[in-house]
Amino acid sequence: MKEILDLYLAFLKIGAVNFGGGYAMLPLLEEDLNKKRGWVTTEELMDYFAIGQCTPGVIALNVSTFIGNKRRGIAGAAAATLGFLTCPIIIILVIAAFLTNFADIPPVQNAFAGIRVCVCVLILEAVMRLWKKSIVDKIAFVIYAIIFLLMIFGDLLPVKVPAAVLVIAAGIAGILIRGHKEVTA
Repeated sequence: MKEILDLYLAFLKIGAVNFGGGYAMLPLLEEDLNKKRGWVTTEELMDYFAIGQCTPGVIALNVSTFIGNKRRGIAGAAAATLGFLTCPIIIILVIAAFLTNFADIPPVQNAFAGIRVCVCVLILEAVMRLWKKSIVDKIAFVIYAIIFLLMIFGDLLPVKVPAAVLVIAAGIAGILIRGHKEVTA
């Protein structure tokens, strides 16, 4: 029961300060759950983010659920999910109740402008961490380059390729290329 409470409280803390979505959460997860608590490895976090990206729902919530499930099964998944959701729900309700009355006030607009900048930095840091752990050889770089180009120039294609399809295609490419490489080695 103590570990269930620990999961809830850990994700309550992360949910309280997670502005900017799932990728902005990566540095928080790495610091608290990887380095401090040793609950997950960096590689596991990256896998959870990859799976969370191509499953329905919010990445941050999916990752919380995966980590909770790894620690304590269904009860852990529920505790981590509820912990992560508690503060955002309260914050959203408060903002929804008052934002329309205060959204036009310059200090509020300035605060949101500052928060947007901070979120960009958090996401950039997450991207740099993911890059260092993911682009480990020429094969990974080629897969990255193809997916990157498809995302950037996707609007020029006759049909827009959904991000989930690109994630699945990259996974299949990794299996086929690395599997072939391992068989021939």
